[in-house]
Amino acid sequence: MTTNEHSHAASEYTTEHTPRMQWAEHAPDVYKAMARLDATSRKGLDPVVAELVKIRSSQLNHCAFCLDMHTKDALAAGESIQRIVQLSAWEESQHFYTPKEIAAIELTEAVTVLTDGFVPDEVYAKAAKHFDEAELAHLIAAIITINAWNRFAVTCRLVPGHYTPGDH
Repeated sequence: MTTNEHSHAASEYTTEHTPRMQWAEHAPDVYKAMARLDATSRKGLDPVVAELVKIRSSQLNHCAFCLDMHTKDALAAGESIQRIVQLSAWEESQHFYTPKEIAAIELTEAVTVLTDGFVPDEVYAKAAKHFDEAELAHLIAAIITINAWNRFAVTCRLVPGHYTPGDH
């Protein structure tokens, strides 16, 4: 079901925008390399943490295409609607997440929004407390990878609403 198939008549919604380009068609080797990087970065990482990271980064980057994809993937994997919805306000609803998940979410924000030009030591230390070095390395890679995906999708204005879990 796309967002336009919910309870409102399709005529009530604004028109769907068209993508600027289907970059994967024009740079298939880059797409394949990104897909390999994505798969490799998640090795050894808890799949729930990986989806929370993808959703939170996509929220921060305003990537509607990736939000559509990763919320659907998370729901298909059994994640609760409540935890997905609360993720945008996780600081006020930490009781929905484990300390390890919160450390991953904080690190995601620090890596995604480099407003101070660096990841704060306390954020990194908190993540290092909850993840062993191999897990932490993969978590950092997963955060950086979803940020790259977000930038491709936002720049090319990929259209949300058409993804079905298992498509990619």
